[in-house]
Amino acid sequence: MLRRVLIANRGEIAVRIIRECRDASIGTVAVYSEADLNALHVMLADKAVCIGKAPSALSYLNMENIIEAARGTGCEAIHPGFGFLSENPEFAALCRENGLIFVGPPAQVIDKLGNKAEARKTMKAAGVPVVPGSDGPVETVEDAETIAEQIGYPVLIKASAGGGGRGMRVAENSGEVRRAFEDARLEAEKCFGDGTVYLEKLVRNPRHVEFQILADQYGNVIHLGERNCSIQRRNQKMIEEAPDWCLSEELRARMGADAVKAARAARYRNAGTVEFIVDGDRYYFIEMNTRLQVEHPITEMITGVNLVREQLRIASGLPLEISQQDVRTRGHAIECRINAEDIFRNFAPSPGHVGFLHFPAGNHVRVESALYSGCDISPFYDSMAAKIIVYGDTRLEAIRRMRRALGETIIKGVRTTLPIQHLIMYHQDFLRGHYNTGFIENNLEELISIYEAAGGRNESIQ
Repeated sequence: MLRRVLIANRGEIAVRIIRECRDASIGTVAVYSEADLNALHVMLADKAVCIGKAPSALSYLNMENIIEAARGTGCEAIHPGFGFLSENPEFAALCRENGLIFVGPPAQVIDKLGNKAEARKTMKAAGVPVVPGSDGPVETVEDAETIAEQIGYPVLIKASAGGGGRGMRVAENSGEVRRAFEDARLEAEKCFGDGTVYLEKLVRNPRHVEFQILADQYGNVIHLGERNCSIQRRNQKMIEEAPDWCLSEELRARMGADAVKAARAARYRNAGTVEFIVDGDRYYFIEMNTRLQVEHPITEMITGVNLVREQLRIASGLPLEISQQDVRTRGHAIECRINAEDIFRNFAPSPGHVGFLHFPAGNHVRVESALYSGCDISPFYDSMAAKIIVYGDTRLEAIRRMRRALGETIIKGVRTTLPIQHLIMYHQDFLRGHYNTGFIENNLEELISIYEAAGGRNESIQ
């Protein structure tokens, strides 16, 4: 196994990786910005190195400073976590050039799958179903209009280098294509430094279902079942559950086989996620995330497979310990991402000082967070404050346990998404499993009204 790893990240994922390294007797080095001097991951690591000022571009995205920190502290490898540089092929290549192991797939794989248009072509050639759309990047508005007429409206214009819901625009008819095309390109250029876009048929309010993949350097590729990630705001996930309660065994088997086929087609290595949208009994590949996912704990809960440990083993050159036949799932797990956001202001970030904090505990309840009483939630970074994860022998048991866990959670000083997520656990459509990616859009006003009727603007439930 590796002897010392630098974690090129912050927050709860940095804490999780540090803990896993400790369990495996691997030394850890944290990096931090000036804003994160008192962050939990800095306190827990064996060593910590300041890599720059608060803005991400000057710290957590500063590749040279991170590489220098790794070399200066005698690290063999860098774990990027998720976000920041985790899907940056240039950074993965830079690690290799400096004799460091990148805990993730090779740079060329990240590059190939990070370009969504190229990923579509790869999957289509491998026989994995993709959403009808352009065969590659769309260069002009005129080309976009032609393709849209061929596949039918509405269409989605998407950034090839995109993610997180950015660089995406919908055109409902031919009159909207030009504006959508130009807006998507501008946002893509601003967010990703790449204005390339492609076009897909818009599947209205599908279910978002993803399969967890593990692959080693010896050609072994397995999947660990699926997660339903359909409850989203602004195309970003809020609640995930595993398995997908509405997926038939026949459809699950087909999708799992195609997820493995997708990983093999990309010559994938390490942990990754193949994402599909599901419309009735039809499903389509949309992208492959070349990193650990935020929602990975629910897969760990139902399979017993430690994904971070497997990442470290694969990076160490070890083969997978389990085959597809060894994978067994049991029970049901749910994760709520608690974000420091104001539900009354369209989920606007709500940074600030955490005056008091209490997290839930008890049987089959897991919390992943870097918060502590007296800490600050920074305005410079992602708004996720904590992940509450529960397990139950049945889905209903998991829902009841999540209700209890969210009811025990107190984060004083900032507004969070906690109240909305708590109410969703009682919503009839959620209880029946009858929900899709339009759930928040269709139910937000009702949920806020219920919360306000219960006196929801007080501090006690924030």
